[in-house]
Amino acid sequence: MNKKPLIAAAVILLAGAAALAWWLQRTPDARSELVLYGNIDIRQVSLAFNGSERIARLAVEEGDPVKAGQVLGQLDIRTLQLRAEQSRAQIAVAQQALARLQTGSRPEEVAQSRSQVAAAEADAKLAQQQLERVQSIGQSTGGRAVSQQDLDAAQARRKVAQAQLENARKAQQLVVTGPRKEDIAQAQAQLEASRAALALLDHQIAESTLKAPIDAVVRARLMEPGDMASPQRPVYTLAITDPKWVRAYVAEADLGRIRPGMAARLVTDSHPDQPLEGRIGYISSVAEFTPKTVQTEELRSSLVYEVRVLAEDAGDRLRLGMPATVRIALDADGDAARNGQRP
Repeated sequence: MNKKPLIAAAVILLAGAAALAWWLQRTPDARSELVLYGNIDIRQVSLAFNGSERIARLAVEEGDPVKAGQVLGQLDIRTLQLRAEQSRAQIAVAQQALARLQTGSRPEEVAQSRSQVAAAEADAKLAQQQLERVQSIGQSTGGRAVSQQDLDAAQARRKVAQAQLENARKAQQLVVTGPRKEDIAQAQAQLEASRAALALLDHQIAESTLKAPIDAVVRARLMEPGDMASPQRPVYTLAITDPKWVRAYVAEADLGRIRPGMAARLVTDSHPDQPLEGRIGYISSVAEFTPKTVQTEELRSSLVYEVRVLAEDAGDRLRLGMPATVRIALDADGDAARNGQRP
């Protein structure tokens, strides 16, 4: 009997058993590890100038890393600077007007008002004396030496002099009392309005400098020097390098096996032998149908939940949209819900 076929069959069976054992040892148990497929996602910022002036310069290009507070661009501020100078001049005028009202009347003005009162008193006294003289002559002559017209003229001159005296006294009182408090308040309000206008211009000048709000990488440069900027037109799009996460989807049957904070390992096609550490940061509370772009082992439509796995990417290897595989080590019994933990 030929034993060679039996020996060959035995060798093949042993090799197959060894290969199966090696594969079972290499392939993780589905109860001890959950594998998800998704894509790298990051936050982005669209930066625009707050003003509507012409762009004077832009400092960075696509791909340049930027730090928080770094100057990225500058508007032409010559018009704003001229308006600020005009506002400063208006403030100086308002300050002088307010100081004049707060100081009140000068001693020379008070002395002048007193002199005017004295002159008016003298005129009134003279007019009174002339009237009395005309009346005395008329009484002594029986009205023959003085006409009624002369008498009326003397009486009118006395009334005019009395009115002028009263006017001079009122003017002296105003000079001594000084400006009204309402006039001082109005001048103060005008000064504050001028200062507010200057503060607004200074703010606009400060806002004409575009700065990075956070550490990031320039993803797109959308405008160039000479373009007219506006708050509605972004100049740069920045990609925030931290945090980065994998947007994946977990089936409803596996939802109870994971929870926020669980450790995970991320593998990309560009670095399959260099996995990154991560953790589950967010699990959606709303179910949705499987998106067309999601990568799952079962290509069928089903209800899934979005999961965000935060990645520790110190080497900045991950890029927006990059496919990634997430491996999550489960609890000993393979079910987080059994331990009283809820996703």
